[in-house]
Amino acid sequence: MNDLLFYLDIFGVIVFALSGALMAGRYQLDPFGVVVLASVTAVGGGTIRDVILQTPVFWVEKPYYLYVILMTAILTIVLIRQPKRIPKRFLLIADALGLALFAVLGTQKALYLGAPIPVAVVLGTITGIAGGMIRDVLCNVIPMILREEIYALAAMLGGSLFILLRGLNWSDTQAMTVSISAALTLRLAAIYWHVSLPAFHIVEKPKKEKDKSAKRK
Repeated sequence: MNDLLFYLDIFGVIVFALSGALMAGRYQLDPFGVVVLASVTAVGGGTIRDVILQTPVFWVEKPYYLYVILMTAILTIVLIRQPKRIPKRFLLIADALGLALFAVLGTQKALYLGAPIPVAVVLGTITGIAGGMIRDVLCNVIPMILREEIYALAAMLGGSLFILLRGLNWSDTQAMTVSISAALTLRLAAIYWHVSLPAFHIVEKPKKEKDKSAKRK
């Protein structure tokens, strides 16, 4: 199980680092900018989670995560020479995979450290979404969690389903596999079919109607 967690964690870091590096390519950042964006995307959510849990920050305790991020950023720069031709959907898919992985892994770590179930789900969601939020803010883009797209809901589904399956005495390996798959499927379905939550919209009266109402008073 420990080996599975290790490889999933490394894979999640690579996917999120790739997502950040691709975003940097779309906005034509220099190599330093690529590394910065890849780093904050890959470790941002996990850093916030560990600080809240008052546990050693994972990449500070194990610096090899930084080497993985650096290598991912360098390989992205070297192998992808025409960032404008990268389909936007590819960036969304990479982000969706990182979201699903980190949401479940974050929930599992929070539970392992003794967090209550609702807190574990919230921290798992933060692990999955916070890095992407920081990336989007740095690129002056409205974060996906604040748009109409189903994003945080997919992360919450993954964490909640993992806890439910563990409660049904599933093994961690089985619970993780199903939970990650469910979160990823929901996010990809939202991307493919443009499924979104209804937007909150306040409809204001036209100015002329306001003036008429004021005169009547």
